[in-house]
Amino acid sequence: MKYNFDEMIDRSGTFAAKLDAMPEGAVEGSLSVWVADMDFACAQPVLDALHARIDKKIFGYTMYSNDELSNAVTGWFRRNYDWEIPKEDIFFSPGVVPTLAFLLNILTEEGDGVIIQRPVYYPFTNKITSNGRRVCNSSLLYEADGYKMDFADLEEKFSDPEIKGMILCSPHNPVGRVWSNTELRQLVDIAKKYNKWIISDEIHMDLTRKGVTHTPLLKVAPDYADQIVVCTAPSKTFNMAGMQISNIIISNKDWQQKWTDLVEGKYSVNMANPFGIVATIAAYNEGQEWLDQLRDYLDNNIELIEDYLKKYLPKAKMFVPEATYLVWIDLNAYESDPQKLEYNMQKKAKIAFDEGYIFGEEGNGFERINIAMPSSRVLECLDRMTAVLNTID
Repeated sequence: MKYNFDEMIDRSGTFAAKLDAMPEGAVEGSLSVWVADMDFACAQPVLDALHARIDKKIFGYTMYSNDELSNAVTGWFRRNYDWEIPKEDIFFSPGVVPTLAFLLNILTEEGDGVIIQRPVYYPFTNKITSNGRRVCNSSLLYEADGYKMDFADLEEKFSDPEIKGMILCSPHNPVGRVWSNTELRQLVDIAKKYNKWIISDEIHMDLTRKGVTHTPLLKVAPDYADQIVVCTAPSKTFNMAGMQISNIIISNKDWQQKWTDLVEGKYSVNMANPFGIVATIAAYNEGQEWLDQLRDYLDNNIELIEDYLKKYLPKAKMFVPEATYLVWIDLNAYESDPQKLEYNMQKKAKIAFDEGYIFGEEGNGFERINIAMPSSRVLECLDRMTAVLNTID
């Protein structure tokens, strides 16, 4: 099947957060490129599975723990990553962000420090602080050839007894890095030296560029599995965030019991949406063709942006993302004041971005663009940006 990613789909009337809950200050007529979901139709096998499920006519309580789902999940990771996951290590969560809150309450006490690497997905900060924990930032190094981990700073922070662990973004949102096996192993070795845990958010793992390989952290460091949790989901890969299903990999048996006691016992989060179940099974069993075509289309959108910036916004800096459908652009050469940049993009260009500064002060003067949309809309976004940025003195 040849999928049409140029199709312009009307999302009005669907209560889409991307349209109906735009960032504060967005004006009427804004182009929405902020929240990370796609403007593409889901894979046909997913749609077919959902229609078939509707035809069953009853939507009662639905068990997450079933062989068909666990076989689909483990089969996907076996085929794509040569990664064998014991079925008993897979736990349900409605999303990766609530998973962070659950795990922070399992692994830490109030006041404990948790490392993150800004500029980074802002719910990392929100979940740490809203649960009474303390953010310990180890900024990524922003160098001429891209972003890198600051291992010296990481070692210093891991050595602090009040810091209990780290939330890793792998692949990294928003900078788009796919960490190499060498980088991941070095990170684990430091954590291991000080006996600290790592929560690895790998929700963008399937969305790599051609020739780029993501390796799950648990596969890099099976020797440290008892101190690692890997968070996965079909939501970003297959544009199914609203299905609210994530597959969390926990190897530590004590942590598994604590998860069961807290998440399933105390909070009664133990049954999935019936549509999420069938959509995940269809996506993982039959969605590879759609994903391959999607990745080609995203690669073409990124090439389009590269060429455009060179021609019309030559002072902008963009490192080609190795994964995700998010492009992180440094516009400091045009406007370094984050509030002025936001005003110009919101009020004049009429674009709703996830502004760079919300990912930490390291994002000042940056914009994150969600490019999972038809190429014509990507061009419209770039044209709106350029028309305003080239007028700034």
